[in-house]
Amino acid sequence: METITTKTITKSEFLETRQTTQDICQSLNPEDTSIQPVEFVSPPKWHLAHTTWFFEQFVLTTYMKGYEVFHPDYTYYFNSYYNNVGERVMRSSRGLMTRPTLNEVLDYRAYVDMHMAKFLSEDISVEISDVIGIGLQHEQQHQELLIYDIKYIFGHQPSFPTLDYPIQLQKEKHSRDFISIPEGVYEIGHEGDNFCFDNELGRHNVYLHEYEISNKLITNGEYLEFINDGGYKDFNLWHAEGWDYIKNKEVLAPMYWHYKDKRWKFYTLNGFGEIELDLPVTHISFYEAFAFAQWKGMRLPTEFEWEVASPQFNYGQLWEWTNSAYLPYPNYTKVDGVLGEYNGKFMVNQMVLRGHSVATSKNHSRPTYRNFFHSEMRWLFSGIRLVK
Repeated sequence: METITTKTITKSEFLETRQTTQDICQSLNPEDTSIQPVEFVSPPKWHLAHTTWFFEQFVLTTYMKGYEVFHPDYTYYFNSYYNNVGERVMRSSRGLMTRPTLNEVLDYRAYVDMHMAKFLSEDISVEISDVIGIGLQHEQQHQELLIYDIKYIFGHQPSFPTLDYPIQLQKEKHSRDFISIPEGVYEIGHEGDNFCFDNELGRHNVYLHEYEISNKLITNGEYLEFINDGGYKDFNLWHAEGWDYIKNKEVLAPMYWHYKDKRWKFYTLNGFGEIELDLPVTHISFYEAFAFAQWKGMRLPTEFEWEVASPQFNYGQLWEWTNSAYLPYPNYTKVDGVLGEYNGKFMVNQMVLRGHSVATSKNHSRPTYRNFFHSEMRWLFSGIRLVK
């Protein structure tokens, strides 16, 4: 995966990122770490091991002379989708692995961290530093996925456990207004010498018509109005595919909303309780975001409209659905070799989200970041910003 870096990765930076992953999991019981309730959720134990495998596979076995792998089977167990590396456990079977145990996975992390700390104490080339930098970015992505997956695991248990790791949305206290962006040609994409993913390159021009974009995300209260007005019953508001999806899955509200005692309540990682109407609505699929926009007589922004307008509003609580398909930019180049599998091969049947969320690493906050998911996905921290 092509990236740009400006500095050598330090040992302390590496160990801090690795510790954050374990901090997220600190209040989990061993039983919490192996479960996989649905295919798109990976067990927390798998995240802990897979992020470790990345450094062992792409750094230590490649560049550290005399390194001995922790266990010869772990490449097979904890590879995710890298066909160039070899065979792997099917994604849907990750939750069937009770072995290795959680303690063995933690020993694996400690072993790799010890060798990485030793490796980083020596002089390394820019090329190697770039690979380590990708590994840290990769682990930070998995930290966010960990939070999604833990919430799904906890949010589908009758006891609704809480997580001892701070994740909290905030009310947007300013009044709603629409920011006017004039018609014109604008530059899109990453520039500069700091890190970026290959899908943010190359920088190019786009033509935009005049539009107005909201300075606030849609709230729970506004979304509740959509529900109460029959939004989930009016097929005219939905894509045909979205309508089929909500009917087949019996979707009646955002994920983690429950109709109890004749009113809607919801689950957060802080527990189960009354819906806070002024908070941004989250865990929304693209289908739902589109239908809500139709109900409001507005639309979702394109990713280019979002990027151009982003300096004029606050973002970062939720990933924001755009009406743009995830496709390569002009002059996009996929790097040769195994790391070329990182982004490019997913550029089909997915929609772009922009911004970041309360679960996102601070290092992943930039207006050019292109997140992407299939239209039906709801377990991520996603929200709605409208354009008129």
